[in-house]
Amino acid sequence: MTLSGRAAMVTGASQGLGKEIVAAYLAAGASVVACARDAAMLEALAREHQGRSLIVHPCDVSKPDQVASLVETAIAAFPHLDILVNSAGIYGPKGLIEDTDWAAWVQAIEIDLFGAVLLCRAVVPHFKRRNYGKIVQLSGGGATAPMPRLSAYATAKAAVVRFCESLALEVADHNIDVNTVAPGALNTRMLDEILKAGPDVVGRDFYERSLKQKQSGGAGLEKGAALAVFLASHASDGITGRLLSAVWDPWAALPEHRAELAQSDIYTLRRITARERGKDWEK
Repeated sequence: MTLSGRAAMVTGASQGLGKEIVAAYLAAGASVVACARDAAMLEALAREHQGRSLIVHPCDVSKPDQVASLVETAIAAFPHLDILVNSAGIYGPKGLIEDTDWAAWVQAIEIDLFGAVLLCRAVVPHFKRRNYGKIVQLSGGGATAPMPRLSAYATAKAAVVRFCESLALEVADHNIDVNTVAPGALNTRMLDEILKAGPDVVGRDFYERSLKQKQSGGAGLEKGAALAVFLASHASDGITGRLLSAVWDPWAALPEHRAELAQSDIYTLRRITARERGKDWEK
């Protein structure tokens, strides 16, 4: 799954999975523009990969003017830019909805959802002109299951998956693939935030699961990064509009089922009916 000759823009690139994806893309031969809010951490990233084809650019993805500047810089540096990875994200406020700070709740939506949409809006015209592109959106557990006491995060993650499913259909005629990635339970700063908040804030069940995850080591960043490489490569051409689990789904084998997958609702968000659960309620 070489990315030789390709160029990618990765948000949330200064730490966690975003940083791991930058390293994986560079190792696969891609040129990369990496962005995050923390300029000092980006400079450290640049030093770590000195000699590679890497440009760093500070950006708050919730700010339209900063997003426009980022995309302009990326295209000027790499006119063949053909990959966007939206990895920037935060948990936002933790706790019961009536107790959370409203401004912080809104900020989480602005970063996790609006930031992803802004980046897509900015790069899609460029991809359309090239008649090719790859958009890889990082999702999370909130996309497929409720997350009480983390409602802003869960809401944004569910919404961004449906946005990507919709965008995939909008841009299908331009050979642009849009997919979301569930990377699994990762031991990153976001896990540390949960443990620091404690069971009274995030709920005892979630806290105890997080504690076990911390002790076990979690899913490992390399699995999510490997799926992100696959979705940026020619191997995944035509696979679009899907939510893929880096841990559980047989994503490496999907090219063998490309045609069948395109005609199905496999790996998409959908409603479960009573009949599908063996209940005869629909008389």
